[in-house]
Amino acid sequence: MAATRTRTNDEWVEDLRQSGPRREAALDDLRQVLANGLRRGLVGQVDTNAPEFDTLVDDFVQETLLKVLDNLGSFAGRSLFTTWANKIALNIGLTELRRKRWRDSSLDQLTQTDDGEFTPSFVADLSPRPEALTERRELLAYVSRLIGEELTEKQRTALVAAVIQGKPLSEVAHMMDSNQNAIYKLLFDARQRLRRRMAEDGLTPEDVLSSFVDN
Repeated sequence: MAATRTRTNDEWVEDLRQSGPRREAALDDLRQVLANGLRRGLVGQVDTNAPEFDTLVDDFVQETLLKVLDNLGSFAGRSLFTTWANKIALNIGLTELRRKRWRDSSLDQLTQTDDGEFTPSFVADLSPRPEALTERRELLAYVSRLIGEELTEKQRTALVAAVIQGKPLSEVAHMMDSNQNAIYKLLFDARQRLRRRMAEDGLTPEDVLSSFVDN
């Protein structure tokens, strides 16, 4: 495994805001930093020797990279950039490990059924309460329509494969004849477009997902 390049805080932010090789190199280095940090930080929380642990780490790193890119403007520089990013990764990892019914509010829970509709994977019974059935169906149709209308073909392909079907980023990149950094960018842009459209409609991802959680 190649050693990561040493960067100052400003260099991390600048490189991640660029396009092309500088951004890809920074993402590759940050991915390695986050993976190493999670392997240390999650000791005692999960069985780090379990076969599925590496897959968990990959999932947490994926979500962290998206969140870091989404929040670069909020980095105040009061700590090392890698410390800040590692804290985000550990928080995501611990939060997702604790959540048994859903992950976060980023639409990661949506799965596609055989009839083409999108159903949150944490829903054991789509209508445990009869009065909620209509609302849930309307929200599922709404999200499905947004994915179809708001995203480019590449964004939709990446979102369905990586987020909805849960395929590893390496597999999605190979399927799309691309690379993992490009897939991260597609997912980031897709999520931003969906969130902006939801905001225009007076909704948030939390609003959609919360309707599927029985209190």
